[in-house]
Amino acid sequence: MSATLDLTLDLIRCPSVTPVDANCQELMIKRLEKIGFHIERLRFGEVDNFWARRGNSAPVFAFAGHTDVVPTGTLTAWHNDPFQPEIRDGVLYGRGAADMKGSLAAMVVACENFVAQHPNHQGSIAFLITSDEEGVAKDGTVKVVEHLEARQEKITWCLVGEPSSSKTLGDVIKNGRRGSLNGILKVIGIQGHVAYPQLADNPIHKAAPALAELAAEVWDNGNAFFPATSFQISNIHAGTGANNVIPADIDVVFNFRFSTEVTAEQLKARTEAILAKHGLKYDLAWSLSGHPFLTAKGELVAASVEAIKEVAGIDSELSTSGGTSDGRFIAPTGAQVLELGPINATIHKINECVNVADLDALAKMYEGILVRLLAK
Repeated sequence: MSATLDLTLDLIRCPSVTPVDANCQELMIKRLEKIGFHIERLRFGEVDNFWARRGNSAPVFAFAGHTDVVPTGTLTAWHNDPFQPEIRDGVLYGRGAADMKGSLAAMVVACENFVAQHPNHQGSIAFLITSDEEGVAKDGTVKVVEHLEARQEKITWCLVGEPSSSKTLGDVIKNGRRGSLNGILKVIGIQGHVAYPQLADNPIHKAAPALAELAAEVWDNGNAFFPATSFQISNIHAGTGANNVIPADIDVVFNFRFSTEVTAEQLKARTEAILAKHGLKYDLAWSLSGHPFLTAKGELVAASVEAIKEVAGIDSELSTSGGTSDGRFIAPTGAQVLELGPINATIHKINECVNVADLDALAKMYEGILVRLLAK
């Protein structure tokens, strides 16, 4: 059994449903301490995190990832207990196999192999690991980054182990992510009898034209790296349940996934201008999940593309598709940030899985990146 597979199995056996770490981090820490990493255990609220570093000088290459996983779903729908991993026909099944315990194992093994060959490497290698990525993400990576920033400890390059690959390991590298801006809108009317609309003010009728305009608005045209900004309504609720009552209000939940062509403040202002144009009486609460980030070029992109080519013999595609990741907390510090990990076809699904052969290949890719950036 390979070292990468062995550690992946051990990590999957830890039932680390967010935000519980369930001893995953201690498994990693034990291995990293043996090869000279200094460990800081950083617990914020109910969340376990750690920062590990080998070396005291710049540049700093950091692996970033999360030990927490999403809930399993219906246990009887799984081929096996999701926390008792099984291998069938060269495929490893278990919760977190792809997202992202396989990546965590590959990171650790890549470092072990790299340090064995390059004990006096340049700069520093680091790990930023949380158990609060799949949940609310309030006491995880964002807090560790704040901790590092407060003492002016900077990451030069950061590789996040999110499952970025589409059909073949390494075929896609995420070199950025769209921003995510959420809105909860309450349009206020006057409740009344449907037979006497002149005595009421129907908030559904008032809101509909404004929502239609928001849905039709062209917020930007994207750019070479990002698609156009998207506005999507995810929830609408109104009414008392009776068919003869005009409701007092309507609640609308919506989200912007936005490119670097527009800012969150611009989206807020334009949205509120459309609502005002339609004469709505409303309350609107905004929450920003993350700004867009982009690593268009640089040493990290070049090293990653070359390492993948060496291991897999393929040319990788740079992509900013998909949702958000913890990279959104790291990129604003000035770090170059990429995401590289297993095939993402089964993440968050019943019978989540990863190809066993991809685990060692991923460790070799990670090691190849380290060699290109930090080997003397």
